[in-house]
Amino acid sequence: MKHLIVYAHPKEDSFNHAILERTIKILEDKGDSVVVRDLYALGFNPVLSANDMKEIGAGEVPQDIATEQGYITDADAITVLYPIWWTSMPAILKGYFDRIFSYGFAFKYTQDGNIEGLLSDKKALLFSTQGAPNTYYDATGMTEAFKNTTDVGIFGFVGAEVKEHVFFGEVPTVDDAKRKEMLDIVEQTINKHF
Repeated sequence: MKHLIVYAHPKEDSFNHAILERTIKILEDKGDSVVVRDLYALGFNPVLSANDMKEIGAGEVPQDIATEQGYITDADAITVLYPIWWTSMPAILKGYFDRIFSYGFAFKYTQDGNIEGLLSDKKALLFSTQGAPNTYYDATGMTEAFKNTTDVGIFGFVGAEVKEHVFFGEVPTVDDAKRKEMLDIVEQTINKHF
């Protein structure tokens, strides 16, 4: 199986990076191929410009967008790893979706005006970390809002099958034993779906 990991955290000593390392190890130990797109390390440009839109509309996809779309095309599964900041994903990741999941590549409108997702052959798995407890986000409706935004509004819109979206709360304040439990959940989740 071919896996694409889209990773969006700027610090190499973060817990997100520990999730990334564990994910790579689990998948490679299974004999799967893994490609990681570390958006910060790549210096990915998250700004969808007027020129991007013009070129995409003319069928001349800018090279950096075409490169990322190639990785998506080649993948069977897309795993997204990111922290939740100010009740959303980092801007660099939102910009990735803005630029890469473009019209004609990730979705299109049909003759009758309906939306057709063009990534229906993809599976998606998401891991999100946050500072607040999961119980806080659950009680305020934020967890459901996150799922609606990413799982339904992004991946569902393009036709991908979301296998699961796992949220890890209180990451900055829990101890190492709790973080180890979280990494074990990452492993269990990957093994359950792939």
